[in-house]
Amino acid sequence: MTENPTAHTVGEHDAEALRERALAALLAARERTALLTDSVDDRDLTAQHSPLMSPLVWDLAHIGNQEELWLLRAVGGHEALRPEIDGLYDAFEHSRASRPSLPLLAPAEARAYASDVRGRALDVLGGAPLHGDGRPLERAGFAFGMVAQHEQQHDETMLITHQLRSGPAVLSAPEPPEPVGAVQMPVEVLVPGGPFTMGTSTEPWALDNERPAHRRDVDPFHIDTAPVTCGAYARFIEDGGYTDERWWAPEGWAMVREHGLSAPLFWHRDAGQWLTRRFGVTEPVRADEPVLHVSWYEADAYARWSGRRLPTEPEWEKAARHDPASGRSLRYPWGDEDPAPEHANLGQRHLRPAPAGAYAAGRSPAGVGQLIGDVWEWTSSDFAPYPGFAPFPYREYSEVFFGPAHKVLRGGSFAVDPVACRGTFRNWDLPVRRQIFSGFRTARDA
Repeated sequence: MTENPTAHTVGEHDAEALRERALAALLAARERTALLTDSVDDRDLTAQHSPLMSPLVWDLAHIGNQEELWLLRAVGGHEALRPEIDGLYDAFEHSRASRPSLPLLAPAEARAYASDVRGRALDVLGGAPLHGDGRPLERAGFAFGMVAQHEQQHDETMLITHQLRSGPAVLSAPEPPEPVGAVQMPVEVLVPGGPFTMGTSTEPWALDNERPAHRRDVDPFHIDTAPVTCGAYARFIEDGGYTDERWWAPEGWAMVREHGLSAPLFWHRDAGQWLTRRFGVTEPVRADEPVLHVSWYEADAYARWSGRRLPTEPEWEKAARHDPASGRSLRYPWGDEDPAPEHANLGQRHLRPAPAGAYAAGRSPAGVGQLIGDVWEWTSSDFAPYPGFAPFPYREYSEVFFGPAHKVLRGGSFAVDPVACRGTFRNWDLPVRRQIFSGFRTARDA
């Protein structure tokens, strides 16, 4: 059981091709950052739209500060441009709720700072040695890939803030594609038991928690071929799902009672119809669309109500990556090639999940669809290190979050850029979180 032998091992990279890839990733991230921050006025940029989120202007300057720390100082060896602001934009030093009270850079100053850093970072990229025997930060362009992923992750965070803000819509995008041949899809498929290779040791821009590749054994299991839909979740609500303690973990039931929860975040009932608010527009809930904005506790309760369970993280990855014909683990469900528009709903190309059954070209060898893109999928697993884990390049990216407090999400949402989404990519969050672009699918023992 192995990883894909044609995956991007460090020694096979051409330095110029790597430079072009890193440049494209950095430019794409900055273009999206500009879209998310230029679409609102300064008052919206400096406002805190929810205590769960930072003001958009904090994210903007934080993106620049992280780029300065890693590309200018760590890789380029430059002197600090603005050392006095490092503490303001340290995500571990100040909670999101407290950030509006900090002496943050004003919008124009934040834009100018991020732009100055970017110009210098591109100069560093032009001269950095990216060959396989260089420093780990530079090898295969890792630091540049890490910074591009970091910015795209904050772009997703800023898109969440856009969803939480009040006022008229300022973002728009075309509708995602309708399913083709979805009627013929089975509701679930059987994934045979046995070993497979989980994680990666060859993907050059994979982050520390995705490493190293290792053997995992799973028992046979059934898994949904698509994420749970709004229509299916509405049946759980109508059957008293939020009023029946039997289905809930104790902490989840306490959350329901304390906050009076009765539906996913942003849903409300009007004239016998479920409506939702999406980026400033109120619209009917679409029954065939994957349910969105549910916490781990809600996903777990639905799974129990339906007589099923959430998949474990190893089950999810085996369903997504394992190719029984070759015995290899693929980079993505559809194979080893980078994501294309026909494979998955990624990169904020659309502002909603595609209907269940879409993206037939993106299905895994097991016949499971929409494993990448559309909605982050809660698993039953706690966030834990893989055997042989080593923190890199800093402990605060993953290691400090390991433990039972955080649950793993896999697959990515419509808001995730391809640079920050792989078959091995791991996300994690507190089980109470609902503002994130999270959904789920269910599984059962064979």
